[in-house]
Amino acid sequence: MSEFWLISAPGDQENLQALERMNTVTSKSNLSYNTKFSIPDFKVGTLDSLVGLSDELGKLDTFAESLIKKMAQSVVEVMEDAKGKVPENLLANGVDLPSFVTHFEWDMAKYPAKQPLVSVVDTLAKQLAQIETDLKSRTATYNTLKTNLENLEKKSMGNLFTRTLSNIVSKEDFVLGSEYLITLLVIVPKPSYTKWQKTYESLSDMVVPRSTKLIAEDNEGGLFTVTLFRKVIEDFKTKARENKFTVREFYYDEKEIKREREEMSRLLSDKKQQYQTSCVALKKGSSTFPDRKVKVTPLGNPARPAAGQTDRERESEGEGEGPLLRWLKVNFSEAFIAWIHIKALRVFVESVLRYGLPVNFQAVLLQPHKKSSTKRLREVLNSVFRHLDQVAAASILDASVEIPGLQLNNQDYFPYVYFHIDLSLLD
Repeated sequence: MSEFWLISAPGDQENLQALERMNTVTSKSNLSYNTKFSIPDFKVGTLDSLVGLSDELGKLDTFAESLIKKMAQSVVEVMEDAKGKVPENLLANGVDLPSFVTHFEWDMAKYPAKQPLVSVVDTLAKQLAQIETDLKSRTATYNTLKTNLENLEKKSMGNLFTRTLSNIVSKEDFVLGSEYLITLLVIVPKPSYTKWQKTYESLSDMVVPRSTKLIAEDNEGGLFTVTLFRKVIEDFKTKARENKFTVREFYYDEKEIKREREEMSRLLSDKKQQYQTSCVALKKGSSTFPDRKVKVTPLGNPARPAAGQTDRERESEGEGEGPLLRWLKVNFSEAFIAWIHIKALRVFVESVLRYGLPVNFQAVLLQPHKKSSTKRLREVLNSVFRHLDQVAAASILDASVEIPGLQLNNQDYFPYVYFHIDLSLLD
């Protein structure tokens, strides 16, 4: 299970023996795997300051957990078709998350224990806030690029009635620069090919004989050219419509077609070079967006790429881990490590508030073996540490301080300090 319980009990002889009983029972009943959880000795300060830190750490804990969930989801989105390999990219300090939690060691260099607790908490809060700010900026840039690329790709999908024709037609298909003549594109249903060939010249006056050519087709019909005099365009359109032929409103503009192709190439290049993952090379048959295309086959020009083939598939294959994925991996690790340090701080602060001074407690990390065994595990812990109810209550009375979250009659109350770490939320 990717679930951990982080608990603490007083470090006196009686409670160390209780911890041993807990280990014996949970081991024999195969309820959980237990390890000591090392927490440094911090500068305690006053009880009032600890109460304030308890509240602040609770909020920071929630914020950190939310942030790493967002980052994990961003990794999923960036890796796209390689989602099965996401877990191997969600690491903490180079190891998988359960291993990091199980073998946690306080990072003295990054969060010096000799500093006041409030300074350590402030360092963690600022670090996470900066990561969140950077995440918003980077994902916004990525999503904008992805949306723009998707919008362009949508234009190249669909049938002959709706899709862009810029990557189907070529300059040679049109009569250009003529004051009198113009080439139209007409969509003809497949069953009507013969009818079109027999009747297109007589649909209107002044249609150029033998000027039609099939340049592309999809499952429903074909795209034909026809050349006629400009003055009869409207009459030709009317007669074509009466015969169930559809004139596509398209006029060949070489500059516009070039601009559209360059824009697509630029976006593909940005996506590939800046955000490509090591697992998701832009390979043939694997595109960022699901292929919802209709096969359109250009005719009479072998050099022209198939319109049903995506521009992404025409991109040369390549690999490389892009900056966004690299940033996500590094900063996910940093955020996750910070989160577990926050858990350790919460255990320290709540243990001092609950068990009193001098600081003397033992933290233990439990990993339940099965979801179905958690109820039994909870019963074992509550039984082993039942005597702490009175100790905790006396601590409150002696200190004359209200400890946040400590309510003896509350069903969520535990006689020991308890925090939950659920890594399944990142799956």
